Amino acid sequence: MIVLDDAAVRRALTPRAAVDAVRATLAAQHAGGLSAPPRVPVPLAGGDLVFTAGRVAGVGYGFRVYDTMPTTGADQVTVVFDDRTGEVLGAAVGTWLGAARTGAIGAVAVDLLADPAAATVGLVGTGTQAWSQLWALRAVRSLREVRVHSRDRGRRERFAHRCRAELDLAASPVGEAREAVEEADLVVLATNSGTPVIEADWVRPGSHVTTVGPKGTGRHECPVALAARAGLIATDSLDQVDRYAHPYFLTGTPDRARMVSLAAVQAGEVARPDATTLFCSVGLAGTDVAVAATLFT
Repeated sequence: MIVLDDAAVRRALTPRAAVDAVRATLAAQHAGGLSAPPRVPVPLAGGDLVFTAGRVAGVGYGFRVYDTMPTTGADQVTVVFDDRTGEVLGAAVGTWLGAARTGAIGAVAVDLLADPAAATVGLVGTGTQAWSQLWALRAVRSLREVRVHSRDRGRRERFAHRCRAELDLAASPVGEAREAVEEADLVVLATNSGTPVIEADWVRPGSHVTTVGPKGTGRHECPVALAARAGLIATDSLDQVDRYAHPYFLTGTPDRARMVSLAAVQAGEVARPDATTLFCSVGLAGTDVAVAATLFT
């Protein structure tokens, strides 16, 4: 059995491989070859132990487990089993595999929902999830400009510098969220904020928006008004949307009823409109197993 830490995963996993694994998982989902139940939280004192498990037919099955305790380490464990023999192929220990998987889901969403000519990014957030979105986006778009905002000036300046140094992106820090998103073709929200970090009318008509952060009814980074303005709203897991401990931020609105799965868009059942699109990333089970499997097979 192969055991990889974050450093080894970063060396071995490419954006293209992660994106291709997510695409294959969505194809399996559409064809009935994906088992992807909603994640299971086990209550602990001060947080949860969270299990997400899945099987991609012909690829493998397995799980990822992590805790949400504020006082413990952030390590996660992803284990992949051979789909035919049941042999444990390998395990990844650390945080990067899960983040890279989320970034790859976001990149596939952009490729399916955004204008093919989209090349400018407005990014709100400077954490690991924000980084993973840009890391994966390079596999589907040639990005001309990235504008980065966070409330902390030092963090946004360091993040932009890292984008230039490690991703070869023309990134610049900006002092206001509006300045980041107003002229962007692609808007990415990747924060921990419990209140909307942008206003709906800041988003240019025809742009694509991805929200990665909180999406509960009482705590969400994306304004509900933006969903109402979107010509298409997609998510990677409709089942997960309906199984949050707290109701989803669109629950009870007409916009929840018109959400579609990313798998349906990829299969050509839903056409991309000539209008603003919104992708609500929730973490499709099985994608982490599929991405990890590329490292062990």
